[in-house]
Amino acid sequence: MIKTSFFLFVSTMFVISCNNEIKPPLKNSIIPPVADKIPVSFKKFNDIRIDDYYWLKERENPEVIDYLERENDYYEKMTSHTLDLQNKLFKEIKDKIKEDDESVPYFLNGYWYKTKYKEGLDYPVYTRFKDSLNNKEEILFDCNELAKKHDYFNLSNFQISPDNKIVAFSTDVVSRRLYSVQFKNLETGKVYSDKIINSSGSFAWANDNSTLFYTSRDVNTLRNDKIFKHVLNTDYENDELVYFEKDETFYTNVSKSKSKKFIIISSFSTLTSEFQFLPADNINESFKLFNKRKRGVEYSINHYDDHFYIITNKDKAYNYKLMKTKISETSSENWTDVVEHRKNVLIEGIDIFKDHLVVSERVDGLNRINIKKWDDSENYFLNFDNETFSSNTTTNLDFNSKKLKYAYNSLNEPYSVIEFDMITKEKTVLKQHKVLDKNFSKDNYVTERIWADSQDGNQIPISLIYKKGIKRDGSNPLLIYGYGSYGNTIDPSFSISRLSLLDRGFIYAISHVRGSEYLGRDWYENGKLLNKKNSFNDFVDSTKFLISEGYTSPEHCYAYGGSAGGLLMGAVINMAPELYNGVIAAVPFVDVITTMLDETIPLTTSEYDEWGNPNQKEYYEYMMSYSPYDNVSKLKYPNLLVTTGLHDSQVQYWEPAKWVAKLRDYKQDQNYLFLNTNMETGHGGSSGRFEAIKDLAKEYAFLFDLENIYN
Repeated sequence: MIKTSFFLFVSTMFVISCNNEIKPPLKNSIIPPVADKIPVSFKKFNDIRIDDYYWLKERENPEVIDYLERENDYYEKMTSHTLDLQNKLFKEIKDKIKEDDESVPYFLNGYWYKTKYKEGLDYPVYTRFKDSLNNKEEILFDCNELAKKHDYFNLSNFQISPDNKIVAFSTDVVSRRLYSVQFKNLETGKVYSDKIINSSGSFAWANDNSTLFYTSRDVNTLRNDKIFKHVLNTDYENDELVYFEKDETFYTNVSKSKSKKFIIISSFSTLTSEFQFLPADNINESFKLFNKRKRGVEYSINHYDDHFYIITNKDKAYNYKLMKTKISETSSENWTDVVEHRKNVLIEGIDIFKDHLVVSERVDGLNRINIKKWDDSENYFLNFDNETFSSNTTTNLDFNSKKLKYAYNSLNEPYSVIEFDMITKEKTVLKQHKVLDKNFSKDNYVTERIWADSQDGNQIPISLIYKKGIKRDGSNPLLIYGYGSYGNTIDPSFSISRLSLLDRGFIYAISHVRGSEYLGRDWYENGKLLNKKNSFNDFVDSTKFLISEGYTSPEHCYAYGGSAGGLLMGAVINMAPELYNGVIAAVPFVDVITTMLDETIPLTTSEYDEWGNPNQKEYYEYMMSYSPYDNVSKLKYPNLLVTTGLHDSQVQYWEPAKWVAKLRDYKQDQNYLFLNTNMETGHGGSSGRFEAIKDLAKEYAFLFDLENIYN
C-alpha cells in the first residue's frame, strides 16, 4: 500500500511538472475586446428594454466585422498554449476514423447506389451500379472536385429522373441554406444550363422525366413559401407557381411518395399540418387537398395500393395513431384506425413495403420496431436489450423488398447497419463502423441510465458513459449535454471523437430534459411555450443529482448545448452558474425577445407555437423572465466558449456576439469568456469532415485546459 501511494505521488508530481511547462496567459494579461455601446430603446406593454449592442446585427458594417475579428484574435491569443493539444486531438480523432470508407449500398429502380469517402479527402463521392454491384461503377458526383473553389460546400440532395438519365441536385456554397438546383445528364456528363436559385433543396420528379416540382425559399426570412413547376431546358424565371403558402407561420415542401405514384405538397407549422397530392403521371392537373388544416391537428401521409396511411394526433391522440383512408375519400371523416393510440407508446414513423408495414415506436424512452404483415397473419417486435442505445430504420426505398434495413448503436458500441429478413427473421450485419484503435473495446466503458428527481416531482432520465474503473468520489470531470426543444430527442449514440474525452477521465451525460419527446409527446408539451422553464430546471436538477451522487463536483462539471440547446446553456448559467466550471454554447439562441419580435428574420413567425408570440403580453413577460441576453446579471459566470458562424441561417451571428459583449460588461469574475466566429460558415459549422474535427478539437481543448490536461 505504501509503495502504491509513493508511485501515485511520483506520477502525480510528474504530471504537474509537465503541466507547468504549458503556461496559459494570465486571464487578465491580454485585454479582451470591448464592443461599443450604442443604446437602442424598445418599448412593449409599457416595458422598456435598452439594447446597447443592437448595432452588431449590421452584417455589412465594417465595425461589426472588426469587432468579430478582434474577438477571434483574443480567443486565438488566449488559447495559443493549447495549439499543440488541439493538433494532438485532431490527429488522435482523425486516426481512429476509417478514411477510405463507403456506405451500405441501396437498390432503387434498377441501380445500386453507394456513397464513398477517399483517404485524405473531406467530401463524399456518390456512385451507382446498374443491376449489380459487380458491374461498372458510375460516378454521379465527386464532391471533392465540386468543393475545390469554395470555402464551404454542401450537396444537400439529389434525385434521379424515373428513366435514370438525369439527376437534379442542390448545392449551397455560402452556408446560408439557400440552395441552387441544377441538372446533369448522366449519359453525357453534361450539366444543363438550367439553374434554379434560392431553393430549400427539396424537389420531386414527375414521371415524364422532364418536369421537376421544387420548393422556393424567401431570401430574407428563409421560409419555404412557394412550390414551382420547372420544365427542363426552360428559364426558371418563367416557372409556373403551383402553390403559395400565405400563412407566415407555415412552411411548405414537396416530395414524391415511395410508391412513385404521387407528388405531395406538405404545409406545416409546429402544431398543424396539411397535405395536397397529384398523380405523378398527370402533372397538368391541379393538386387535390388531402384534408383541410385544423389548428392543433398534425398528420403525415404515405401511399400504399389504393389507400393512404396517416400518422396523426387526431381525436386527442397525443402520442399519435396510424389511420388509413381510400385515395378517393381523403377527408378526415373517412379515416379509420390501423394502430390505435396508446398512452405509453409514441409512434415516430412508418416504412411501407409490398407485404409488410413497419412502425417505429418509442416506449419509456427506448426505441422499438413493430413489424406486421398486411394480411394480419403476423405481428412482432424488434426489441433491444439496452437502455443507452439508438435504433432507427434507414434507407428502405425498394418497395418490393422483404428485407428491412435498420441502424443500431449505443454509447459504447459503434454504428451498425443491419438487414433483417422479415420472413425468416434472420439478421445480417451489413456494416459496422470501425474504430481504428487496437485498444478500443466497448467493454472498456460503462453505460447506464439513471433518473434524477426534478423540483416538481418528475423523474428526469440521464444517459451516461464513462471509462471502467472510475470512482464516484466527486473528482471526475463530467460533461453534460442538453437540447430540449421542438420535440427533438437526443438519443444515446456512439461517437469516435468522444473517446478522447472518456479516455482522459471524463464522464459524458445526456440529460433528456422536457422539450424533447424522449418520454412521449407529453414530455415535449411540458417543455415548450409557458412550460419552457421546465427544460432549464430539468437540466439544473440533473446536474445537481450527478453532483450529489458523486459523479462530479462543481469544480469539474461542464455543460454543452447548441442552437436551442445554446438557449438552455444561457438560461442555466443565469440560474445556477455555481454548478459549472465551464460551458460551451454553440450557435446559441440567446436573444429570444428581440428575435421573436422581428418578423423579418428567419425562425420567427413559424416558431410562435414553440416559444410563444411575444406580441401577446403573457408570452412577452414569460419569455423576458428567461431570455439569456435579457437576464445577464452581475454574477460570477463559469468559463465560457461561445461559437457562431457569420452566415448562420438559423441563429443569426449577432445573438451570441451581443450576448458575449454584454457578459463582458456584467460578469464579476476573471474566468475565460471567448467568442469564436467562423467567418466562412453558418449554423452547421465547417462543411468538410476533417474541418469539423478541427472545430471539435478546439472545444475539447477548452475543456482540457480547464482541467489542466495537456497530454
